Amino acid sequence: MGLTYEQAAGRIMVALDYPEAAGAEKLLRELEGIPCYMKVGMQLYYAAGPSFVSALKERGYSVFLDLKMHDIPNTVKGGANSITKLGVDVFNVHAAGGKAMMEAALEGVETALTAGAKRPAVIAVTQLTSTSQAVLNDEIGIAGPVEEAVLRYARLAREAGLNGVVASPQEVVAIKAACGTDFQTITPGIRPAGADIGDQSRIMTPAQAIIAGTDYMVIGRPITAAPSPREALESIIKELMAV
Repeated sequence: MGLTYEQAAGRIMVALDYPEAAGAEKLLRELEGIPCYMKVGMQLYYAAGPSFVSALKERGYSVFLDLKMHDIPNTVKGGANSITKLGVDVFNVHAAGGKAMMEAALEGVETALTAGAKRPAVIAVTQLTSTSQAVLNDEIGIAGPVEEAVLRYARLAREAGLNGVVASPQEVVAIKAACGTDFQTITPGIRPAGADIGDQSRIMTPAQAIIAGTDYMVIGRPITAAPSPREALESIIKELMAV
């Protein structure tokens, strides 16, 4: 595949899963100069607010705002409008909210563009990577294999006009086959060989995910909980460059 250092780093979204801005700032100092994405999820966003996201953009980072909106269409439209005005590069909604809700998110984006905002990629969450077959069938109440449910949501997101989906790396090949190679996949559940899998059920190594064709991979604890986060991230970048 022959990725350059910058290309490999740009495929990695580091999950800033911290309870406050101070922890995230410490990591940012350690990773300074590495051109990766930064992912801001619920915990940090609810603690540090939109100003933290704006500060990341001012420092030159690409930002994935991972709030997984899932509400009535009008509420999601308003949320998407506010998020777009923050200048993020990617944000997500839950595909389970339905086609009308996903289309409303795009309407919110379009409204913000008229105010001078730049267009972010809008992606849909299919099934969380912590969702096992038993949880899908017995608790959520969706029959059939996990991959079947993921593909149903991916096709729906494509029909709604979204740019891609969040899915397990194990489903990337099937999603690309069903929705096209230009339909983006962002894959959590990435664990370097030998790393603790934590609460993830459907995982791959970084190299396996790239070979499968994923566009971006979300990596948190293998980097943030490492003795040297910078060395951990650099090691993953080298792994991707060697594919």
